[in-house]
Amino acid sequence: MSDNILIIDFGSQVTQLIARRVREAGVYCEVVPFNKADEILDDFAPKGVILSGGPASVTHADTPRAPERLFTMGIPVMGICYGQQTMVQQLGGSVTTSDHQEFGRAFVDIKADCALFNNVWAVGDREQVWMSHGDHVDALPSGFTTVATSEGAPFAVIANDEKQFYGVQFHPEVVHTPHGAKLLENFVLQICQCSGDWTMASFKETKIQEIRDQVGDKKVICGLSGGVDSSVVAVLLHEAIGDQLTCVYVDHGLMRQGESEQVVSLFREHYHINLVHKDASDLFLGELAGVTDPEVKRKTIGKLFIDVFEEEARKVGGADFLAQGTLYPDVIESVSFTGGPSVTIKSHHNVGGLPDRMNMALVEPLRELFKDEVRALGRELGLPEVFVGRHPFPGPGLAIRIPGDITREKADILRKADAIYLEEIRNAGLYDTIWQAFAVLLPVKTVGVMGDGRTYDHVCALRAVTSTDGMTADYYPFPHDFLGRTATRIINEVRGINRVVYDVTSKPPGTIEWE
Repeated sequence: MSDNILIIDFGSQVTQLIARRVREAGVYCEVVPFNKADEILDDFAPKGVILSGGPASVTHADTPRAPERLFTMGIPVMGICYGQQTMVQQLGGSVTTSDHQEFGRAFVDIKADCALFNNVWAVGDREQVWMSHGDHVDALPSGFTTVATSEGAPFAVIANDEKQFYGVQFHPEVVHTPHGAKLLENFVLQICQCSGDWTMASFKETKIQEIRDQVGDKKVICGLSGGVDSSVVAVLLHEAIGDQLTCVYVDHGLMRQGESEQVVSLFREHYHINLVHKDASDLFLGELAGVTDPEVKRKTIGKLFIDVFEEEARKVGGADFLAQGTLYPDVIESVSFTGGPSVTIKSHHNVGGLPDRMNMALVEPLRELFKDEVRALGRELGLPEVFVGRHPFPGPGLAIRIPGDITREKADILRKADAIYLEEIRNAGLYDTIWQAFAVLLPVKTVGVMGDGRTYDHVCALRAVTSTDGMTADYYPFPHDFLGRTATRIINEVRGINRVVYDVTSKPPGTIEWE
């Protein structure tokens, strides 16, 4: 990863999207908060720097700035929105509060050529972009020219081709700027002269060597849930250090149908990974008996998982490292200059709290990757698509899909209904279109008629949503014949359910999970 781009974050809500676009161009990049940027510049040795947007105003004296020496290092710099404004002010231009603010879709008129526009925009074009600003540049530093304007931003795009400094008032990283990704690609590939050869294959080889260098001949323990992140971590570590790795899979009795058998078969029998399979379902279901509050359920499961994992890890003995599936969005959040919280590790997928208690160092081989990049790495490692492409599954498992008290009988009923639902989704070719789909067993019973007899059984709710990141979501618009067919199968094949409903709530106001 010799070609690096550094992204200096000024607090924009979409800074991660800049990183995504740069990586899509085949260039490795990292995000660093503005107040940490100066200390990383030399060691990271970027071939170019991108300054993000942000909520502050450069017209105020105490707002964030880029490191002053950045502009004398001889490397290209691109400023986006606030990044453009602080670059202008720091180089001797000026910024003012706009009378005409621009938020949302806008259009820029291309006035002159510049390297940023190569094979993207031509002089005389009018192009759609996405604006979000209350200030604008009103005087340029020496050496800059205006190459595009908009109604609310007379200096919408500015360029100093000689020094390779560029500023855009709009946000090229968002999809609402149709050619924005191409502009960023021009910056990193043509202007910064990055090779664009950062691939999952090269990342895999680099990471394997890093793991070997970090671990040496010591032992590593990995908490395996069967989810995408922990599965990729396990296979990557096994490729790097072989039998020095032991995975611990704790079955709390609230997994999906066939999940435990699938995990054990793949990792123990196919990959020949040292795997401890602990069936702790009696313990978990016993402790959850009579518990109805969702938060108490989560905390109970989290505490028990840590206790069981710690006990099994102690039996292995002598492990110096704990592997976790920490991803890059968590890393970015944990170092946010705005005081964002440290990463909160989910109780089942990752093992938060264990390193201090067990005196183990962390191995986090995915900490530079976004979620879809983890999936790409999984494919590079040869993981089956059933693991790589699976929908998110919560750490507490079916516990938060059974509102009210949890029993083994209810878990068994829900497991069967959920399996039928997902099977029908796969049969319809919709699994990869949907972000997450699952069944919920409601704490409601209704009267039904089956075989000329009266029934009084559970109601099953079906949930399916589309999303890009899980932060917002909308329900999936199944055709009625799909819902009718699925409901009929569930009622006919699952004893204990006599009514099926479909959840059409978006997020917000609802959450994706029911508890």
